[in-house]
Amino acid sequence: MPASQRVVQVCLFILAAIAVSGGTLQMYLGQPDTIPRLDNVHRFMAGVYLSTGVIALWAGITVRQQDTLIYLLAFGVLMAAIGRLVSISKVGLPEPSALWLGYLIPELVLPVIMVLAHRASQHAHSAA
Repeated sequence: MPASQRVVQVCLFILAAIAVSGGTLQMYLGQPDTIPRLDNVHRFMAGVYLSTGVIALWAGITVRQQDTLIYLLAFGVLMAAIGRLVSISKVGLPEPSALWLGYLIPELVLPVIMVLAHRASQHAHSAA
């Protein structure tokens, strides 16, 4: 496996670990101290988050067979980060701010690394 493909695989496993653990936790916790509508939406999105983690895990295991799925998963992570940026611009950075920036920064960086490494592995594969 080319090093660039290994980088994609590691990124997918990181994404999977974050999304499965975060989705499971948020599914369990819900949206405390709120109205039923917001809790319902929160747990729905937690299910989407959790299932995305399972998809990322499968893509990481089968990374040699993946192509477009890598780009779609990277796009999803980037869109999630953009959602955080919109939230921060509209209502401010939640406290503790270091924690939320700790979520945001990898969400902005991980998709870029995934796309660049996947493109490199595709170029290496087509050159071989």
